[in-house]
Amino acid sequence: MTERKRVYIWEVPVRLTHWVNFFSIIALSVTGIYIGNPYLHPLSESSFTMGTMRFIHLTAAYLFLMMIIIRLYWAFAGNRYANWRVFLPLKKRQRQDLGGATRYYLFMSKKPPYAAGHTMCAGAAYFVLFLMFLFQIFSGFALWSYARSVPFFHMVLGGWMLGFWNVSAIRFWHHMVMYFIWAIALVHVYLAVWLDSAEHNGLMGSIFGGYKFITGKEWE
Repeated sequence: MTERKRVYIWEVPVRLTHWVNFFSIIALSVTGIYIGNPYLHPLSESSFTMGTMRFIHLTAAYLFLMMIIIRLYWAFAGNRYANWRVFLPLKKRQRQDLGGATRYYLFMSKKPPYAAGHTMCAGAAYFVLFLMFLFQIFSGFALWSYARSVPFFHMVLGGWMLGFWNVSAIRFWHHMVMYFIWAIALVHVYLAVWLDSAEHNGLMGSIFGGYKFITGKEWE
């Protein structure tokens, strides 16, 4: 039986931002769909359903923004598994891992992409996902700033998008990117379960406790 070593991979900021983002995206999606196409009818004239949905949406948006800032900071301050370099195939070894992991995911190879942290394929996907997160933040605040004369919104948090894009286009892509994010999230969960069963390294539990069980053949 191969000896396995318990290694601390995911630090608290990584796990915290992961789960807060997860619940924030749920709240943003549910309320965002309602804001775009109300599916509830008020029970009385005193009902404030739209206002409540917008409040939840904006609160979740600020929380989401805070988590993105923390994760971005931790990409420079965290351990090697959280470092920004794991998201870009800068080295030859990373490019080899990208090809190997892709072949495994496409059922072209039976060799799991053993990695102590993220595989390069996962890292590249998360980089694209991070860009989507940024687009959602800027486009969302652009829509929020449309009827508000707040310099901070216009100069920093997306209002500048209104200078070269109309509101309808921003709203459309704000909704479409949400669906892309959920598609990636579903694939992410599927692959995490699959790799956990293939490598038996505690991958699914690591996002809760931070530890994985590695044999030493994983690339760092």
